[in-house]
Amino acid sequence: MTIKPGIKDLLWMAAGAVMLLVVILVIFHFQKDENPAQQFVLKARRIELVARMQLDLASASEVEKSAVLAITDADSQAFAEQARAATVKVDRERGELSELLAANGTQDEKDLLTQFAKGFGEYRRIDEELLALAVKNTNIKASSLAFGPAAAALKEMDTALARLVTDDHKVLRLVANARIAAWRLLTLIPPHIAEESDQKMDELEAQMVKDDQITRQSLDELAELPVLSNNPDLKVAAASYARFNETKTQILKLSRENTNVRSLSISLSQKRKVMLLCQATLAALQRALEADPVAGVNFGNVSPR
Repeated sequence: MTIKPGIKDLLWMAAGAVMLLVVILVIFHFQKDENPAQQFVLKARRIELVARMQLDLASASEVEKSAVLAITDADSQAFAEQARAATVKVDRERGELSELLAANGTQDEKDLLTQFAKGFGEYRRIDEELLALAVKNTNIKASSLAFGPAAAALKEMDTALARLVTDDHKVLRLVANARIAAWRLLTLIPPHIAEESDQKMDELEAQMVKDDQITRQSLDELAELPVLSNNPDLKVAAASYARFNETKTQILKLSRENTNVRSLSISLSQKRKVMLLCQATLAALQRALEADPVAGVNFGNVSPR
């Protein structure tokens, strides 16, 4: 006599089959994860990615400094593009490592990578601000104008005034006042270009205004003297000083932008701090990955026999 299974028996049999399948899949999963060769390859790949991130991050930082210190727009732009490319590589490597850790990385490893991503985001923000400033080179351009056209115009004025040879004490006094004040004004320009503080720039410009007033007033009084009426040397001096002032206006405008000074300051302060933080986090992540065990593999030191 054959006994047919009831509905309850069939349900229990189905449930048992499902449970058996789940157990088999779990066993298969762990057996797959515990394959030493596969685990070793994954571990090596993760460590390699961290090492590349460290190298590319250091490379990006070094090239960024070259962009800041370059003396031409073309060189600054070229170095800035290299720095951005290296930063993109770091982010691409971070994304690949994130996928690998998401599969079966430890929580500590994931937390460290998240910490790095946060610091790296700040690094990229600072880097973009810094590079945008570095490629403008306004301080370098201001220095070039100061030691080039501005100095040349003032030298031409000084030479022309030196030719006003006379026994008239008033003429001698006004000529001396104009020459001294003009050269003193020129000496205030380099400190202005190198200055980071707006307040100190204001102070330097206030002194420049005083020296400019002395020079202009002396030249005007010389032009009013009958003995120097239509004097060609005085006309050359006045024209040269006017050209100097036009150049000075350009210099001060460039100096106020202060892009080289500001980018260097950011590089040595904000950028350096976040860079060290990112590298420290990557070093901690590398140690965590190296300590991650591989089933059946002993990474300890082998004692000599």
